[in-house]
Amino acid sequence: MKAAFITEPGPADQIIFADLPDPEPTAGQVLIRTGAVSVNPIDTYIRSGMVALELPNPYIVGSDIAGIVEAVGAGVTGFKPGDRVWASNQGLAGRQGTFAELACIDAEWLHHTPTNVSDEDAASTALVGITSHIGLVHRARLQAGETVFINGGSGGIGSMVIQIAKAIGARVIATAGSDDRVKKCRTLGADLALNYKTGDIAASVAEFAPAGVDVFWDSSREIDFEKVIPLLAKRGRIVVMAGREARPILPIGPFYVKDCELHGFAMFNYIAEEQKQCGEDLNRWLAQVSLKPSIDRVMTLSETAQAHRLQEDNTIRLAGTLAGKIVLKP
Repeated sequence: MKAAFITEPGPADQIIFADLPDPEPTAGQVLIRTGAVSVNPIDTYIRSGMVALELPNPYIVGSDIAGIVEAVGAGVTGFKPGDRVWASNQGLAGRQGTFAELACIDAEWLHHTPTNVSDEDAASTALVGITSHIGLVHRARLQAGETVFINGGSGGIGSMVIQIAKAIGARVIATAGSDDRVKKCRTLGADLALNYKTGDIAASVAEFAPAGVDVFWDSSREIDFEKVIPLLAKRGRIVVMAGREARPILPIGPFYVKDCELHGFAMFNYIAEEQKQCGEDLNRWLAQVSLKPSIDRVMTLSETAQAHRLQEDNTIRLAGTLAGKIVLKP
């Protein structure tokens, strides 16, 4: 099979696209023929060594996949050859990645793909969808009728958070850095979309939600709590899921006086059993077309190195040239 892999951590140029032996499923595993994969920032962190993990050698990059079951190993129930499936959480904890024509994945990580959902949409929903679900449902406990503020609503995570919040029945405020991206947030369902470079965010939020926002979702690398906490309602919740090196100041006084909560989380801390509800809800919303992933572009698996460079340009160097996920196909 063709695969995109590395033999040691390093820059994107070290990604090799070449033949590797076809994998065979062991007990509890499912062999998948890849239909589509998608790129996530964590993929580039692991590949570069920024996040240091023990990796198999060779190490196939990538976390997300959607495709068709080719074969199942001993003891697998619930999946059979011909089933369409999707998965995330690969490429770490000793597991091989997904950027290959074939992948063997433990059945516990798999979710069935709804019949009306493409492999491209399933793969690009996987990590960002599960991440958004954990943050909104498991951590922030978002309820219908509450108000959510999403700082950066046009990207892969932000676009998911907008749509999941709307599917739950919340009101949504979203920000973006250009008028085109503000328009995109409105298209995704945001009730109020603002350009954070030109608008008066505090005044607009005060007018839209006089009592404050119930959940503030921040996906930036450097959250400014001095600006965020005044926007919160009493018992407001802040969700952060980025910024490994960030050391912001937290003004404790106004934070505790409002009885607020701060939630930080990483999707990979949640075991497969905990993520089952995520997959079930995502599948329901995808099938109902309440959820539509934001795909910036589709490339070929042979362009993995280029895709990683593009992701790094936007995640690390803030190039602003992506407005959604990069999807790759064999």
